[in-house]
Amino acid sequence: MPANGALHGIALDRQMKINLIAIVVLFVLAHMLLGLAFLKRRSSGRPRLLSIEILPLIALCGLYIWMAITAQQLWAANRFEGPSPTAMQVEIVGVQFQWYFRYPGEDATFGTTQPPLINAGAGNPLGIDPSDQQGNDDIVSSELVLPAGREVDVRLRAHDVIHGFFIPGMRLKQNAVPGLALHVHFTPTTLGEYPILCTQVCGLGHGHMEAKLRVVSEAEFQQWLSEREQKRLAEQAATGGGS
Repeated sequence: MPANGALHGIALDRQMKINLIAIVVLFVLAHMLLGLAFLKRRSSGRPRLLSIEILPLIALCGLYIWMAITAQQLWAANRFEGPSPTAMQVEIVGVQFQWYFRYPGEDATFGTTQPPLINAGAGNPLGIDPSDQQGNDDIVSSELVLPAGREVDVRLRAHDVIHGFFIPGMRLKQNAVPGLALHVHFTPTTLGEYPILCTQVCGLGHGHMEAKLRVVSEAEFQQWLSEREQKRLAEQAATGGGS
């Protein structure tokens, strides 16, 4: 895995390290026991099942239960435990073979979308309804830009098939499923660029379905938003006020 750049990634990497250590120890121990079983002369006495089989089995089950519970807690922390009220909202949409990122604009509310309105060639890849005033200030980008140190609540959708949204550097993975709006939240902490991949085989162009996350300072993020807003207004003026 690449270097971690998210707040929750510290606990996740620690959990992964513990799991790998446990697997290696059990692997070595199992082969040592197999070797001893081959080398040791067969005893004529009755085997002590309690110490030879039952107690190790109980210990192994206890280890796996603990690993499963701690892993579930880490997974749920980014999904079932809701984000803070001040978390920034971003919508991410997967479509063969592209990721789109939508910001709600100054009103902090996403405009409604209509599938018949989807037209990437006309500048409306998400099908934002022009009659919905809340969508007039929405910003759509092919690049995900986030400020460091600020929690982000991601709404994940898909237009066509299941896509696997994965940012290795953020220790973040969640499927985007058609017909569902799934949420996951995280806090990027380290400035830099991180590749965004698709981990579900979504068609012939699956291998090219990549995007980029840029984690920048708050000042750089606000400047980027301002530039995108100016570009959006210029495009609206050129098309007579349409979205």
